[in-house]
Amino acid sequence: MAGVASASAAPLPAAPSSSPAARSPPSFLPLRARRLHGPAVLATGRGRTFRAEAIKTQREKAEQEAEVSAVEESFPVREEAGPPEAAAADDPPSPTDDDDDWVVRFEQQFNIFLTDSIIVILDALYRDRDYARFFVLETIARVPYFAFISVLHLYETFGWWRRADYIKVHFAESMNEFHHLLIMEELGGNSVWVDRFLARFSAFFYYFMTVAMYMLSPRMAYHFSECVERHAYSTYDKFLKLNGDELKKLPAPEAAVNYYMNEDLYLFDEFQTSRVPCSRRPKIDNLYDVFVNIRDDEAEHCKTMKACQTHGNLRSPHSMPSNIETDTECAVPENDCEGIMDCVKKSLSSED
Repeated sequence: MAGVASASAAPLPAAPSSSPAARSPPSFLPLRARRLHGPAVLATGRGRTFRAEAIKTQREKAEQEAEVSAVEESFPVREEAGPPEAAAADDPPSPTDDDDDWVVRFEQQFNIFLTDSIIVILDALYRDRDYARFFVLETIARVPYFAFISVLHLYETFGWWRRADYIKVHFAESMNEFHHLLIMEELGGNSVWVDRFLARFSAFFYYFMTVAMYMLSPRMAYHFSECVERHAYSTYDKFLKLNGDELKKLPAPEAAVNYYMNEDLYLFDEFQTSRVPCSRRPKIDNLYDVFVNIRDDEAEHCKTMKACQTHGNLRSPHSMPSNIETDTECAVPENDCEGIMDCVKKSLSSED
């Protein structure tokens, strides 16, 4: 399921020049990396360089905050099969119960703090290596959906409740992130063993943390995934703005063509719960188109995670009212709890 990557390892470095002094930086490097290769920085004094970097850092931080605040406005327009009032009903309402307000605020503040802390670490480790950063992000991004499915299977085994739509949608989300990972591997993001170790080591602990968080409060786990997906959207969007011209000159990876241009896009439609099936069909002409689609995928993940924060609100895009189980003899009895915390709270209130 904030910091943005600002430089990239060149997948196609420029041919070496015969004269070291006349050698130009690789054409695929972002503007900032090119400036570091230029003579202007070398001719600048240390104090002036630090002041310029500080001003640039403040400007980038302000731009990043503006982008993050406008992420939802940049999402693709929501498409609904039903009337406008049905679309409004699908939007998760904000909590109104005073007893729940402080709990929701605490959960969200904790998630934001945790997300920001992780992003600071990623910024420090992958400041100049976008593809390696993307590989780590996509390795970790699959983990929450595995964790959600694991807990939902456990609850179903105990006979607490059945959430077939949730399991199907989360599986589709994990498959989407899996193909993002294949794309990053083909681009060379996993070429360094340290990056592979960090990604898999982090994913291992992230899985158990998400399982515990989801069992404690699904709303909190879904909000944390929303924060992660929001950061992913912002990261890819900034990457496209910095490297758009270079990306348009590079071919699309085979993994991206096989995924986005496949005739069977059932699972591709499945994780986009705010859209009517078949309403989005990507085009893949170059590497720029690939990252545009990955960015838009992250936007759809973010909207799905936001919808999940309202208990029982998620519905598979392929589910029709006529397909919903109506036979009470086959229905599994359910406890209307959202997790261990909610079950304890409701049991205490029922005793009163």
